[in-house]
Amino acid sequence: MSADHPPLWKVLAGATLLVGTLDISDAFIFYGLRGISPIRILQGIASGVLGRAAFSMGHRSALLGLFFHFFIAFSASTVFFLASGRLPLTRHPFFYGTLFGVALYCVMNYIVLPLSKIGWRPTPPLVPLVNGVAALVFCIGIPLAFIARRYVPQQIA
Repeated sequence: MSADHPPLWKVLAGATLLVGTLDISDAFIFYGLRGISPIRILQGIASGVLGRAAFSMGHRSALLGLFFHFFIAFSASTVFFLASGRLPLTRHPFFYGTLFGVALYCVMNYIVLPLSKIGWRPTPPLVPLVNGVAALVFCIGIPLAFIARRYVPQQIA
């Protein structure tokens, strides 16, 4: 592979690190301004598997939450890269990145979370809702679309 075309696993690892870091940074800033600590945010992620016990486990559950967060970022990156190799998602990265971010929000909030130990949650108030969707669009969807445009081989004409 040339320097312009690193192996796909390296692209996937880098994309995961980038979008995972952007997304968790948004959460730390947005909720930090509302008085919620990064440890509590990460414990909230871990509570999807551990339930309410995650909030009393200190740094152990926070580290587990960070692992789960990056696992989700890896999964989202993998799905987008696989789809973009077969569909023309990279031809219009702003459009398809936005669409992917909105779809990811729906999947996480209306399928994954209800099936987790967090369970069903009502639609959040407008400002957290807009931030949640915008974070997935601007921190995950659009960056993945541009990364895929540059590095993922296209299998269709």
